[in-house]
Amino acid sequence: MSLTTAYQHKLAEKLTILNDRGQGVLIRMYNIKKTCSDPKSKPPFLLEKSMESSLKYINKKFPNIDVRNSTQHLGPVHREKAEIIRFLTNYYQSFVDVMEFRDHVYELLNTIDACQCHFDINLNFDFTRSYLDLIVTYTSVILLLSRIEDRRILIGTYNCAHEMLHGHSDPSFARLGQMVLEYDHPLKKLTEEFGPHTKAVSGALLSLHFLFVRRNQGAEQWRSAQLLSLISSPPAMINPANSDTMACEYLSVEVMERWIIIGFLLCHGCLNSNSQCQQLWKLCLQGSLYITLIREDVLQVHKVTEDLFSSLKGYSKRVADIKESKEHAIANRSIAELLFLLEEIRALVRRHIKVIQQYHVQYLARFDVLVLSDIIQNLSVCPEEESVIMSSFVSTLSSLNLKQVDNEEKFDFSGLRLDWFRLQVYTSVLKGPLHLHENPDLAKVMNLIIFHSQMLDSVEKMLVETSDLSIFCFHLRTFEKMFTMTLEEPSMLRYTIAFPLICAHFVHCTHEMCPEEYPHLKNHGLHHCNSFLEELAKQTSNCVLEICAEQRNLSEQLLPKHCATTISKAKNKKSMKQRQAPRKGEPERDKPGAESHRKNRSIVTNMDKLHLNLTELALAMNHVHSFTVFEHTIFPSEYLSSHLEARLNRAIVTLAGYNATTQEILRPSELLAGVKAYISFIQSLAQFLGADASRVVRNALLQQTQPLDSCGEQTVTTLYTNWYLESLLRQASSGAIVLSPAMQAFISLPRDGEQNFSAEEFSDISEMRALAEILGPYGMKFLSENLMWHVTSQIVELKKLVVENMDILVQIRSNFSKPDVMASLLPQLMGAENVLKRMTIIGVILSFRAMAQEGLQEVFSSHCPFLMGPIECLKEFVTPDTDIKVTLSVFELASAAGVSCDIDPALVAAIANLKADNSSPEEEYKVACLLLIFLAVSLPLLATDPSSFYSIEKDGYNNNIHCLTKAIIQVSAALFTLYNKNIETHLKEFLVVASVSLLQLGQETDKLKTRNRESISLLMRLVVEESPFLTLDMLESCFPYVLLRNAYREVSRAFYLNRLPASTH
Repeated sequence: MSLTTAYQHKLAEKLTILNDRGQGVLIRMYNIKKTCSDPKSKPPFLLEKSMESSLKYINKKFPNIDVRNSTQHLGPVHREKAEIIRFLTNYYQSFVDVMEFRDHVYELLNTIDACQCHFDINLNFDFTRSYLDLIVTYTSVILLLSRIEDRRILIGTYNCAHEMLHGHSDPSFARLGQMVLEYDHPLKKLTEEFGPHTKAVSGALLSLHFLFVRRNQGAEQWRSAQLLSLISSPPAMINPANSDTMACEYLSVEVMERWIIIGFLLCHGCLNSNSQCQQLWKLCLQGSLYITLIREDVLQVHKVTEDLFSSLKGYSKRVADIKESKEHAIANRSIAELLFLLEEIRALVRRHIKVIQQYHVQYLARFDVLVLSDIIQNLSVCPEEESVIMSSFVSTLSSLNLKQVDNEEKFDFSGLRLDWFRLQVYTSVLKGPLHLHENPDLAKVMNLIIFHSQMLDSVEKMLVETSDLSIFCFHLRTFEKMFTMTLEEPSMLRYTIAFPLICAHFVHCTHEMCPEEYPHLKNHGLHHCNSFLEELAKQTSNCVLEICAEQRNLSEQLLPKHCATTISKAKNKKSMKQRQAPRKGEPERDKPGAESHRKNRSIVTNMDKLHLNLTELALAMNHVHSFTVFEHTIFPSEYLSSHLEARLNRAIVTLAGYNATTQEILRPSELLAGVKAYISFIQSLAQFLGADASRVVRNALLQQTQPLDSCGEQTVTTLYTNWYLESLLRQASSGAIVLSPAMQAFISLPRDGEQNFSAEEFSDISEMRALAEILGPYGMKFLSENLMWHVTSQIVELKKLVVENMDILVQIRSNFSKPDVMASLLPQLMGAENVLKRMTIIGVILSFRAMAQEGLQEVFSSHCPFLMGPIECLKEFVTPDTDIKVTLSVFELASAAGVSCDIDPALVAAIANLKADNSSPEEEYKVACLLLIFLAVSLPLLATDPSSFYSIEKDGYNNNIHCLTKAIIQVSAALFTLYNKNIETHLKEFLVVASVSLLQLGQETDKLKTRNRESISLLMRLVVEESPFLTLDMLESCFPYVLLRNAYREVSRAFYLNRLPASTH
């Protein structure tokens, strides 16, 4: 065939188009095979029971299906013909595409044979590669077609529906059906087809021999030859990298194996006649066990080749060669470090793309173009067409300059590369005047130019070609297993980030001829990227929290409670006991810091292992700031922050050590010390981890101030609120725990079988500060709201008692100064003890809240003094004449900061939220007034209780009745604020009635009723001291101070007399 004919056939263009088209058709076949093998995605009618007999009939008669005379067999198809057409059109057209692709491949291969083209991978690289790629792609399409089990049913059913709908068969059906039958045994048919092409195929494959042998050497041979060493020849280090076969240097061994195996499988005749072919084939058989057709569809090399050759005469020796080679075959194994380094190289190339462009644009314009010009001028023969192409090469390269890179101009050398492809074809035809194999220098310099041009406009494409790992998208179990194995090896942890990064490669699997695949591939990529990063973040946060736990244990050793033993030993150091030998079995307690003393550095502690693992994991998580997977930007640090925040939340709750069964919990001060140890360590990792440690800590601590965290789990706020209410305050209400104003804490009374904790260890000033520090203003508000709920529950019961005694209380209010009338009215009161008990409970709760608020105020003042000052200043501007709404707003602000207020806004709001039982505001106000009267006239009853003795040591009573004063004052202030009445007036009334009641107690002759009269009298002074609305002058007017003085003297005398025997003893 003449050169003119070679020009007209446009072999370069056809090879380019057919290779791309072939990939699309191959993916379409893969998609059909995948879809039809999964019942979830299979066309629905193929699974219908009613269609079963029709489908069997079509499969049996294919392709000779008599549609008109088979109505009894094809009835269901007729009923659903429109639906079948709708579902199967894409499938059918894909099979037609295979047939058309086959026709074009046949035509092109025959044309190439007719042109007697010469193939040499070292010279006409693009031509040889495209030719071998086309053969492999075509073979893969046919093999995949034969693997679609439902191919006959899909094609036959579509044609039946088409004939029923249009009255005639589809025009392509006859040829398509015949093609499907021919390829029931694909390899047998393919070997027959490729017999005439043996010379061209074997010639192309033989050109691979030297390259394949060199590239197929073992790692040790590569090391000994220093093929990848930059410093093997120091003088040549600054010389530009060069190669006579540049394009072959990045040609994949996998691709070459696929060419050789499939090429010799189709053209096996040369294996018996050509020793070089046989040698190359045997070497290739010692490589992979499988070669990839498309994605996870593979060809089992040794089995398929052995099966084919066993059926052929004269191939017994080749079968023996296969069996021998199988013993040497190995499966490639990739490790995490290799994947990581691959990603590193890709990242470096992308990062320095501008440097690469600057280098290669100068290389092309100042060196390549000069060498090319010299070679062109020295050509002995140069036809016009080739001359035009080569002249365009020189002019294109001569116009390049550095400003184009600096101005970030887009380079496009696709036209130049296509022209070189054309030139390779023209110079490879037998009858062409210019032969490339006679001018190897032209091929060398042009292949080098092509590589340099790709470094300007196709860097990303080159990265995909040389290092794409999207194949893992179709071997997900293997991919996951590799990831899991890497996590199990501490020294490999730093490389685990490669796995989520590789998920970004999955986008390269997509093809424009199969757009329906895109959502599935996208889901796979994002899902696995997410799962890998989730696991990495989980492992890292686990490691961080384990080290935090260790740090907390070290911090815990420094708590004051652990120094008692040391102090005791130091105190008794000179005593005889200390001089004696220590008892056996009594271990010597290590002092804090002993863990840092190490005699041998080779001894590895648990902390060392944790720090090593954390270092490796941190390097992985901090390797990249972000990367993109299917248009989604992924931030690894966000995964770590999320996991660390959740784990820190759970760790803080675990630190509290709450046990619902035994009602045990850690002291707030100890929890605070533990939390500080956790936080200080996490904050020290801020730069190391790459996560926003401050945000993690801030969010976790903020969540702990809420009732539930972001996961819906209980927080320390809920745990401590429940514990203080259910344990401490409940026992305080029952008398097992007493509030001691002198100690500013609740203290436990010595009783058997009551509480399992010491109340003062959970309620003193330091513990309240620690509680406020942990819970914060939000948590303290939640605690306050729960306390107020219990207060209002008691107020509701108190109102019921007042309503039950309303008539008597009205009379008492009018006649409280008349002893005779009172003597008859008081015995008629029902539930007086209950009123005192409930009011005491309210007082206990409000006293605890006041202590908690005081702790909050100190913490708030320490952390935010610049805020506390203005809040206190604003509170001072509030006067009794200020509008009540403004007053409550200011008091609410002050209360949130822990500042005590004359009127408790939380209590006012809680009482306001109580639902009135159809009673008017006037009636509610009346009940509030009578409640104070009820309390005032019931105070003398407290004198009969043996526990009502005033303790100078505690500055209170063992039955907590000193808390009555806070309850009376704060509840009164809240109630009368709510009803917009004068607080001072009603408290004066209470003071008068209470004074009269207690004075009348002095006239009582029953000693049992007056047992603790003096102690009860002291409550009057406590009421005045508690209230900002009452003064001692007001008290003096109704209860002489001399009585209080005498009461103090008697109480003090009795207290010391009670202690005297114990002291004497």
